[in-house]
Amino acid sequence: MTTRITNVYVHAPFCARRCCYCDFAVHVDRNPDGRRWLAVIRREFEAVRDSGEAPLAEVLDTLYVGGGTPSVLDGRYIAELSDLIGRGRMRSPGFEWTVEANPESFTRELALQWQAGGANRISFGVQSFDPRALRWMGRLHSPEQAKSAVRQARAAGITNLSVDLIFGLPDSVSRSWRDDIERALDLGVPHISLYGLTVEKGTNLCRAVSQGRARMPADRRYREEYLIAAETLAGAGYDHYEVSNFALPGFASRHNRACWTGASYLGLGNGAHSYHSGRRWWNEREWGTYAERVERSGNARGGTEALTPEQSRLERVWLALRTADGLDTSDLGAGANPVVRDWMSRGLARRTGVRTCLTPAGWLLLDDLTLELEAALNRQ
Repeated sequence: MTTRITNVYVHAPFCARRCCYCDFAVHVDRNPDGRRWLAVIRREFEAVRDSGEAPLAEVLDTLYVGGGTPSVLDGRYIAELSDLIGRGRMRSPGFEWTVEANPESFTRELALQWQAGGANRISFGVQSFDPRALRWMGRLHSPEQAKSAVRQARAAGITNLSVDLIFGLPDSVSRSWRDDIERALDLGVPHISLYGLTVEKGTNLCRAVSQGRARMPADRRYREEYLIAAETLAGAGYDHYEVSNFALPGFASRHNRACWTGASYLGLGNGAHSYHSGRRWWNEREWGTYAERVERSGNARGGTEALTPEQSRLERVWLALRTADGLDTSDLGAGANPVVRDWMSRGLARRTGVRTCLTPAGWLLLDDLTLELEAALNRQ
């Protein structure tokens, strides 16, 4: 029986400005053509659907609209995704529709339009509550606008809310990380995501670091900030359910959890990735090229790959270890046991029945630990 896809991601690439650290597939446009964007997404969706390459289920579990900044689009274009995807596919009682937003472009009217379409979860790109840190990043909102955005969402009846924060800023950026965490908690949102700043090739941050105009923090401060956040949020009742994500009971992201457990998903839009039945494919990254190709043929494929058994195992191990559910090591063979025992002796992991779960200290070394375990399994 063919497995059907129950999770869909739609990319809205438009941003009023590119942040200094950003290497996402974004297109800078303060007044994007939402009508064209929606038409292109519709054309791609219909082409994929009709090809049978990515068979959609009759009822979806999740829809996630990310960016970019979806909130720079007129709200009706996000709302109209419900008709594009099909309202019948959104009738599941637990259906989760997340839309990303930036505080400066978010209004109650926008939230009401999204809600009318069926969106029921909003993820805000707050990043910091310190004006100096926000200016350095290139963010356009103020701390007051971040608080106002959360109030406006609640006023519109959407209470499943998340905020993103960034830690590990350069030494020259003076801000209190503890204060940022406390101010996020003061908002009372049920979900908080933390992301460590990384230097990505081609970004303004990368150029600043290479030219000596910015210096990234030492590993010790990066580690301390992550562990401070993990301890503080756990103390406030948040479940640290994945390496970067914290949620009050019942508010973990269903879409992200599906991806971490290896579920199939369909990605629409420039730079979007899809996965189904051991095969992954992705679209052209640049918005203009993607849109023109889809308008011509319905397809803007940038590449595809079929995962080997070894690649599938490595990905399964890495995805499982990044979640609080951990990895079932009972079927990996005896070669895994000494590695896991070593992790436990160093405070990097714990055992729960047959499952090995990393601690926050272990999550800081996630990639290294995954490769260490993979090497042991290959020797076995």
